[in-house]
Amino acid sequence: MKTRAVLSVLGEDRVGIVAAITAVLADTRTNIEDIRQSILSGMFSMTMLVTVDEDHVTFSEVQDHLAEVGKLIGCQITLQREDVFRYMHRV
Repeated sequence: MKTRAVLSVLGEDRVGIVAAITAVLADTRTNIEDIRQSILSGMFSMTMLVTVDEDHVTFSEVQDHLAEVGKLIGCQITLQREDVFRYMHRV
């Protein structure tokens, strides 16, 4: 089963943020569908649309791996199912 999700990252800019996050995604066979990132006054912001292959790893396992990496690199990382994200952000 494939689950689309929105991954958000926010933290102080530093070397290795993208590398650390994409390593987790590669290890869990999570595919990046789209990506946007920016740096504003030293703050790093990134949003990705990803697809989690839940035949390989559960959604919550990917969340847990990303939370661990977030602690190591000092960033807030949030992974939400796309349908939940869209529902929460309706006007």
